[in-house]
Amino acid sequence: MEKLVLASGNAKKLAEMQRLLAPLNIEVVAQSEFCVPEADETGSTFVENAIIKARNACKHTGLPAIADDSGLEVSALNGSPGIFSARFSGVGATDAKNNALLVEMLAEIPEDARQARYVALLVLMRHEDDATPLICQGSWNGRIVLEPQGDQGFGYDPHFFVEEKGCTAAQLPADEKNAISHRGKAMATLIKALKE
Repeated sequence: MEKLVLASGNAKKLAEMQRLLAPLNIEVVAQSEFCVPEADETGSTFVENAIIKARNACKHTGLPAIADDSGLEVSALNGSPGIFSARFSGVGATDAKNNALLVEMLAEIPEDARQARYVALLVLMRHEDDATPLICQGSWNGRIVLEPQGDQGFGYDPHFFVEEKGCTAAQLPADEKNAISHRGKAMATLIKALKE
């Protein structure tokens, strides 16, 4: 079985990666098992930050690594929160604080002008000096609703309305969400590439 290091401390991401890659005989382990220090996300794009995180994990473990960087882009906010999605509300950011700030910033924007999309970038690096990492991208279009709906998922999901489903991402069962989400689409591309 091939072993990959997940360049993240997020237990939900780890469980998802393990479940999705197990059929390919790939074992996914958390970078925390190797005491990998968190990478400084100094990039100005999702792909740059994912590469930084994957390279950092490769460097400290000597193993191939997979990293993701993802976030929410709101058209009315010129693409914000973007790469700052997890820390949108500043130091000590939480999902609740980030969502409160998002709602505050969009309060005067008409509903039909609150288009948004989730973006996910996955990067697989075979080694620290990999000049041609595998890069997979997925996006998921929706709009922002001011009142939270649903208790599934995390992040901005309670405010991310999915038109074709008639509900927010937080109201979708996990399997249904994973099949159509930004991360699900990026993972599908990654799995297809790994099978080739």
